Amino acid sequence: MKKKQLLFAALVAVATTIGLSACSSDNEDDNNSGGNQIDETNVVNDDASALSLVNGVYSHWQPLSSSFSFIIELNSNKLISFEGEESEAGPVNSRFEQEPTTWYQIKIFNHLLLGIAQDNEAITTISNSLKLGKVTQNGYNASVGKAKFLRALAYLKLVQLWGEVPVFTEEGGSTTDRQSIDNVLTQVVNDLTDAEKLLLDYNGDPRVPSKQAAQALLARTYLVWGDNPLTAEQVQAIAATQTDPAFTKTDSRLEKAVEYADKVIKSGKLALDPEYNKLWGREYESNKRHTNEHLFTIAHDGDRNDAQGNHQTHCSWTFPFQNGENGNGYSQNHTEVADDNLYDDWKKEQPNDKRLAETYFIEVKNPETGLTHHYYSPIYTPINGKGVDQSYEDAENLEITQNSVDRIEIRYAEVLLIKAEALVQLGRNTEAAEPFNQLRKRAGIATVSAPTFEQIKREWDYEFTYEQFSVLNSYRWKDLISSVKQVKNYKHFADDWKTSLGQTYNSDQEAYFQKVHNHLVAKYNNVRGRHYRQPIPTGLHGEDLGINQNPGY
Repeated sequence: MKKKQLLFAALVAVATTIGLSACSSDNEDDNNSGGNQIDETNVVNDDASALSLVNGVYSHWQPLSSSFSFIIELNSNKLISFEGEESEAGPVNSRFEQEPTTWYQIKIFNHLLLGIAQDNEAITTISNSLKLGKVTQNGYNASVGKAKFLRALAYLKLVQLWGEVPVFTEEGGSTTDRQSIDNVLTQVVNDLTDAEKLLLDYNGDPRVPSKQAAQALLARTYLVWGDNPLTAEQVQAIAATQTDPAFTKTDSRLEKAVEYADKVIKSGKLALDPEYNKLWGREYESNKRHTNEHLFTIAHDGDRNDAQGNHQTHCSWTFPFQNGENGNGYSQNHTEVADDNLYDDWKKEQPNDKRLAETYFIEVKNPETGLTHHYYSPIYTPINGKGVDQSYEDAENLEITQNSVDRIEIRYAEVLLIKAEALVQLGRNTEAAEPFNQLRKRAGIATVSAPTFEQIKREWDYEFTYEQFSVLNSYRWKDLISSVKQVKNYKHFADDWKTSLGQTYNSDQEAYFQKVHNHLVAKYNNVRGRHYRQPIPTGLHGEDLGINQNPGY
């Protein structure tokens, strides 16, 4: 994976400016913002420049599109990583051996904070510009609404993965003092509430944050908050154990999740694409099918254009068709499906589910040669199908080098499932059937009259596997330990897998499945309560960020 580093000094510089500007006078006038005199050096000249200033924040989101999977999916029972040597950051996360110096933790944490700092600077500059009449009210609404939307999304990712984190805005705050989870999520809600008011309705372009996208994020936020995220003290109590904490909830927040999901639903702006398999790939992104399921996406035009393409395809499909079959070489992808069981168990439970074949590929035809390659033991494990662009001829071979598929952050299906889950947690299971069954009808599986909590959890797997939800849902449901330890039932977990499965392996295959075995055993043995949080990492250049470490690291 490419490690394009940005100086953390940029964050420090911006944060220092924020800290100074926060000391405002009691006698501000219309030409004074945060105690600093407005002049031509801290304004933009027109609406287009204001929006361009905010769009610069995407430079911190684009490098993270695939990187999120290297924490969120690898820290689960669903994915393992063979990204280079076993000491690389991917395998380290796969084995629950992450430390403050692990690259993906460093990369994600720092870029989210850098993006927040840039959002803050943009909001201040554009607010100054409005006061001087340089931008119109509409220009202010579009640009500041987008900045607050992106800042809220960054804080939500941070609080979900790291718990208490510093909160700093254009109005001040510390870049090192950790705030309570309630304070962080209050900031998220405040930003999204402002964004909801400022942004326009969804217009069919998911690359542009909209009123409905803000409402969808509010629904997600209240679901996360409603399931009572663990405090540092609660994590400390279980940090060294293999015991999950008790699940608890706050009903008033779950009611808000339903309220905001309903706003999106009742707007009539969004819908499910009737064909699930048409949701991924370059030819389907930016709502080219005009089905309005993609609600918010991170745009990618490829490494050559946006400097950091979306490497989802690259990671899941690193070496196309090099699985040893048909006379080709043998190489291992950067991310691998944890074992055949993830495909087998789903097929046994829901054999007619249309989503299964899109989520797990067990055989793929090479469009260049016409030869079929198999991905199932004793050849290989299944391939993460959502990471392979199949939207046009020969996409499997071309997209790996271009990395230009947009990353879907929110799609309408999530809004429906958020509503269904919140209703079930509130004991209103019958009401949950309508949004829940919309997903099942599209998938071609049986509907239910009143979904249970367990059915809701499984539906997240059916609908969203490998879409960067796995560990975040385990954090919410307080089942991280128990869900990861399910790997003990996988084919290649047992020490005698080479003989007990009754299969014949060549040397490449045996080495491959030995790695699978090693990662499964490591997951089982290493997962601890401390993994309800990620370690506070170093800066991009290894510097200490001055933020207190999470329990157990």
